[in-house]
Amino acid sequence: MSTTTSEDESKRRLRPHGIPFPPEELAGDPAAAVAAADAIGHPVVVKLCGEAVAHKSERGLVRVGLGDATAVHLAASELLEAARPEDLATGVLVAPVVRGHRELIAGLATDPTFGRTIVVGIGGVLTEALADVSVRLLPIGRDDALDMLDGLRNQALLGELRGEPPVDRDAVADVLVALGEFAATAPDVVSVDLNPLIVQDGLPVAVDALVEVAEPGEPSAPMLAASTIRTADDRFPALFEPAGVVVAGASTHPGKFGFVSLHNLLAAGFPGRIAATNRDGATVLGIECVPALDDLPAGSADLVFVCTPQGAVPEVLRQAAAIGVRVAFLASAGYGEAGEEGRREQAELVALCEELGILLIGPNGQGVVSTPASLCAQIVAPYPPAGGISVVSQSGNLVSSFLNWSCVSGVGIARALSAGNAAATGVAEVLEYYAADPATTVALAYIEGIADGSRFVAGLRAASAAKPVVVLKGGVTAGGARAAASHTGSLATDDTTFEGVCRQFGVSRARTAEEAFDAAATFATQPLPTGGRVVVVTTVGGWGVIAADAITAHPDLELIRLPQELLASIDELLPPRWSRNNPVDLAGGETRDTVPAVLELVASHPDVDAVVFLGLGIQSNQARLLRGGSFSDDEDVRRIVAFHERQDERYARAAAEVSDSTGTPILTATELAVAFPDNAGPAAVRSTGRLCYPSAERAVAALGHLVRRARHEAGCPLR
Repeated sequence: MSTTTSEDESKRRLRPHGIPFPPEELAGDPAAAVAAADAIGHPVVVKLCGEAVAHKSERGLVRVGLGDATAVHLAASELLEAARPEDLATGVLVAPVVRGHRELIAGLATDPTFGRTIVVGIGGVLTEALADVSVRLLPIGRDDALDMLDGLRNQALLGELRGEPPVDRDAVADVLVALGEFAATAPDVVSVDLNPLIVQDGLPVAVDALVEVAEPGEPSAPMLAASTIRTADDRFPALFEPAGVVVAGASTHPGKFGFVSLHNLLAAGFPGRIAATNRDGATVLGIECVPALDDLPAGSADLVFVCTPQGAVPEVLRQAAAIGVRVAFLASAGYGEAGEEGRREQAELVALCEELGILLIGPNGQGVVSTPASLCAQIVAPYPPAGGISVVSQSGNLVSSFLNWSCVSGVGIARALSAGNAAATGVAEVLEYYAADPATTVALAYIEGIADGSRFVAGLRAASAAKPVVVLKGGVTAGGARAAASHTGSLATDDTTFEGVCRQFGVSRARTAEEAFDAAATFATQPLPTGGRVVVVTTVGGWGVIAADAITAHPDLELIRLPQELLASIDELLPPRWSRNNPVDLAGGETRDTVPAVLELVASHPDVDAVVFLGLGIQSNQARLLRGGSFSDDEDVRRIVAFHERQDERYARAAAEVSDSTGTPILTATELAVAFPDNAGPAAVRSTGRLCYPSAERAVAALGHLVRRARHEAGCPLR
């Protein structure tokens, strides 16, 4: 439970922290209101004030623009007479009229998952229609406050408007920081509303305020510590680098999980000890199974992969602990995702594993992959190439999708884990392990719900402080949230707050699964830029225009005007018909050395932070038709086919080599990456270890994540 304080008392609490309120006085009767108005100066606003007065405007308890004593006396009399007993009225507030065409809202809110937050947004009559707000967890710094303003969608409303100067962002940031400082001194405060903040001559003025406090005896609202870096559980190496694995519930039936998981473990070439249990003692895939785990010698395995029926799981865990197993991965289902009884049994599993000292992963999980250990203990395909991306997901099929994209793109995976129901070990704990894992260069997470906001933020912050983190969240709509609950038994959290969490800690939030993988693959394969200034180099006009549009629309990127000396240098390489602009359209002027030379000129220029390279593979696509046509045996045809393919290979390798030598990211994009993956251009990009983006828009979106991360690491406001 909570109670609200009167507007006057709310402002008394807030004013010492620097919130910009207009001068005003509380008057107990009409005569005092007239005296207050004379002191303040007409015109004035008069409004009823009381401990339980809410929705003043809707109830007609505000009078605006009162120009003389008679009007003030009449307004005060009417308002005091309109007061209800339950309003607990203390008088009327008299304040000057504050005029401005724009209104903001700001305040403190308590999120049920993450605790206390600071909120700022576009106010006025468009508040509900626009729903344009930014949120950050407390505590916040000045850079957080400025980034909150930059995160609002309707930036035009913060610029010059109707003859008024732009909104003073620093002054608004001061308000947000002041709210944070107030919150630090007021653990009893549940919420604060400054609504509206009227922008007058560019400066915010809080004309109304409401403070809500917890009832005495209620726990205070949580506020996250400024820095909390936890050490990952020391049992994780037994999950990702086990010396031995035992599959509990191995099956001779190729369609059963107990067969598939053992098969995948063997097929990936796991070099450690492999054992399996089967109640009949059958031989499965050449492995002589034992009826139970306690038939194995101590130290046989430190990871057990459990595929047994639900009822057998507790005894399997006890036997596993007895032979020294440290981690149990449960593919078995029917727990928290299956209703109240399942949740009870899941809680019992968690308690049992705590008692046994076993790290529990799952239940209802899909598997674990660790390419440095040649480990593929999962109930589905694929097994990806080795690389630096490490995945953790509350959904098994999203793990598969990311691994599938790894296979087709050639950008490899280090670790991958399906957390299943995350009964004891969730995304946060795995991210903490990835933070310190030398095999991981970028973490990629999919989540649907967050049970413990503080725990989640601690893991997210730990990982993002060490390396790039990309997050995809399901359940951001009402329909998605219902699907997430039925899928994992988890509840979706407020999306605006989650967005703020990601921005606050430098986490790259993706809106689609494709964008999530693109971003992770970009972090794994491209250098970080020094800024957001971009040049497009293209052999195709239309895609250059689309890329230019995407860059121009992106809040973190700039399609720069070509510096004169760079333009002159390119002039020496290309025919006069080239675009002489950004995008640098080669206009068919590419030769054996032109593309590498132009890329070198552009990427090495100090005013260029990144390059998007388009049009690769077009000639090799024609070569594909020539090779398959009726004239394919012609010597000249064979020669031109080979020439085209060599050229595209050369351009792809040049992009990677120039990027490596200059430290400038060069992102290569062509639809041929998916239309004809064996095209010499995209194939050569993959051979360099880099991602070939399927479109200019996806390359630009990935570049945006790269730029934001670079600014975060540099300690710059993310603008």
